[in-house]
Amino acid sequence: MGRGNARNGAGTLVTAGLALAVLLAWGDWQHAWAGQEEQFTPEYKEVHRSFDAKHSPKIVAPDSVKRGQWFDVTVSVGAGGDHPSLGEHFVRYIALYKDTVEIARVYLHPVYSFPKVTFTISLDDGGSLRAVEEPTHSAAWEASKRITVVP
Repeated sequence: MGRGNARNGAGTLVTAGLALAVLLAWGDWQHAWAGQEEQFTPEYKEVHRSFDAKHSPKIVAPDSVKRGQWFDVTVSVGAGGDHPSLGEHFVRYIALYKDTVEIARVYLHPVYSFPKVTFTISLDDGGSLRAVEEPTHSAAWEASKRITVVP
């Protein structure tokens, strides 16, 4: 029985040592990343609203729809051509808003996902449809389209 206790004691020491190592590594990780948020300039964080052939979203939707009727909104990235989908540079997500309310968001995988999605939505009132996409190498890009809802 004494040998069993010795093993348990040694196992407890190993477990405690491992836990201490994990905590120390966590502290090093937190220290290493402290202040990283300051590396992102306001230009990097702020959503781009200007036109860029490679990054601006393109919204294809009707100008007018009937209240409560389902319709498609297709958003593709690269209003002047296609945005690449490479391991080192791709679109992380495409989100669709009605004014300031997010309706839907699709996360994309590099290489396997083409940056084009179709949302099927319904609206009660008109306003602005906004598409926001975020590539891996810059802040998000936004485009908008006015839509009218009729009874």
